[in-house]
Amino acid sequence: MARRPQGFTLLEVLVALSILAIALSAALRAGGQGAAQASELRLRLLAGWVAENRLASLRTEARLPALGERQGLSTQDRQDFLWREVVSSTGNRHFRRVEIRVMDASRPESQALGSIVTYLGQP
Repeated sequence: MARRPQGFTLLEVLVALSILAIALSAALRAGGQGAAQASELRLRLLAGWVAENRLASLRTEARLPALGERQGLSTQDRQDFLWREVVSSTGNRHFRRVEIRVMDASRPESQALGSIVTYLGQP
């Protein structure tokens, strides 16, 4: 009775290695995308806080905000943001519409990372 050799053939090993390489590259790509999304979410969270802080400062004033556009810089967690605020009139002279958009200060013409639109009334 002839004894059959034990172990894997070179072809079987190469097929197994190629399957493993494809699986690992897919896992690495998914991990990289997750890291990029986490960074984007962090920026959006910080931008939302900048918008909320700007709105809170408007609410603390003893008068309605002046009509027009304003912009400024704000830092949140060592990240600089540019905010743009548009105050417009409404049908009721005792209310103003306020829109605050927040962008990354290093890319001010990019899409807004956060925004708030609200109405403020006469204090």
